[in-house]
Amino acid sequence: MGPDEAAARQAERLKNDGNEYYRKDRLGAAIDAYTEAITLCPKVAVYWTNRALCHRRRKDWGRVEEDCRRALELDHDSVKGHYMLGLALLQKEEYAEGVKELERAMDLGRGAHPRSYIIEEIWQELARAKYLQWEHDSTKHSWELQNLKETCELALKEKLSLDNSETEGFLDDMARSRSEKLEALGRVFQKAGEADIPTEVPDYLCCKITLDIFRDPVITPSGLTYERATLLEHLHKVGRFDPTTRKPLNPSQLVPNLAIKAAVQAYLEEHGWAYKMF
Repeated sequence: MGPDEAAARQAERLKNDGNEYYRKDRLGAAIDAYTEAITLCPKVAVYWTNRALCHRRRKDWGRVEEDCRRALELDHDSVKGHYMLGLALLQKEEYAEGVKELERAMDLGRGAHPRSYIIEEIWQELARAKYLQWEHDSTKHSWELQNLKETCELALKEKLSLDNSETEGFLDDMARSRSEKLEALGRVFQKAGEADIPTEVPDYLCCKITLDIFRDPVITPSGLTYERATLLEHLHKVGRFDPTTRKPLNPSQLVPNLAIKAAVQAYLEEHGWAYKMF
């Protein structure tokens, strides 16, 4: 056995020790074991992401970011690397970059482990991140709109006051015109802020079973659309039939409803508050 092979085997033993310590919540010992493994074999990405998991448990987000960036240098397709880097960036309120990393983790995870527990976890964090991003942008947008509205109202009032001073008579007409213009200005700004006001999500964007917004919509031969995971659970636990039409249905007959999926994405991009419903 050569020195490189011996080091690799020792590093794997240390990784396994770290995993056992992690399961027992002995985070300090786990970090030490992973660090020793990294020292022996620094080019193995999983050692870095495993140590990052420990730092995440300790909420040491700076070290999470450092280890994940190193892991991604070694393995660009590390699901856990992108996922935890996204979480670390969100802690720094770098919402756009954090969301980007979570979306990358989601895409990679769906391809490698479509039914893995981590996909659901990533999705929940992604939805939360999207909501936080919307909340941050919405607050800024509302503040800017309010300032602009006040500036426009002040300018309009000054103009109307100047017009009044230059006009003799017709005071009632001028007052009425002033009121109408201010009301019209208010309607313009109200319309501009409508996208930031939560309302009800359209029914066609929601699953008939869960009543939640679609994430992975599929269409049946009957022409009805359901959430894939929910429908598969129904077929597995209840019976192989369409829950609405009661017609026979097999999983192989389900087809992704790309049109609805695109419509959901477009709706969420315009109404970020809806991410809170996931």
